[in-house]
Amino acid sequence: MVPFNESFAALSAEDYIKDFLVQRIHPHTIIIGYDHRFGKGRTGDYVMLEQYAGIYGFAVKEIPGKVLNEITVSSTGIRQALQDGDIKTANTLLGYDYFFEGKVIEGNQLGRRLGYPTANLAIENQEKLIPGNGIYAVEVAVEELQYKGMMSIGFNPTVDGTRLSVEVNIFNFDRNIYHKTIRVYVKHFLRAEEKFSGLDELKAQLARDKEETTRLLY
Repeated sequence: MVPFNESFAALSAEDYIKDFLVQRIHPHTIIIGYDHRFGKGRTGDYVMLEQYAGIYGFAVKEIPGKVLNEITVSSTGIRQALQDGDIKTANTLLGYDYFFEGKVIEGNQLGRRLGYPTANLAIENQEKLIPGNGIYAVEVAVEELQYKGMMSIGFNPTVDGTRLSVEVNIFNFDRNIYHKTIRVYVKHFLRAEEKFSGLDELKAQLARDKEETTRLLY
């Protein structure tokens, strides 16, 4: 592990190759993404590595850009799509449905009062990206069994919530799963988070959300 501190960040591209890659790693082959840059000012690239490959005796291979539906596949593009709630694009670029895990904790029981009990999730892996605020159609894995449901990510503005919450209403499910870890597969974005005039209006919208989720998943 190499800490990314000021001195490391100040390495020129040439010094990065000579003092870091060659002296510390002694590479046989270096594989680099087509758009990867390194060194202070991001001046190092595949071409520079090729120039030094003959001097220090390593091989260089380039991972070409992958284009899918006229979109270049990149981690940055996938992250942006997830943050924008563009689940269709994110899942297409990933090649699978984006998922994350969370431990079920006690919430404010608002969903239960409305007839849509939810599993409130605490995301234990803080490095795992959570999609942007909104309502989603999801599939949920609970102890190796798969269920369908809908998920809310946001601040519960109708009741003036102040803390971000991730809540999943699991269809046809009534077990106590507090403190268990479940996995959520994000399938479709339904709508943006909204503030309604009251709980009755919110409940009516939840019924429409469930109807749309059922149409999409079944």
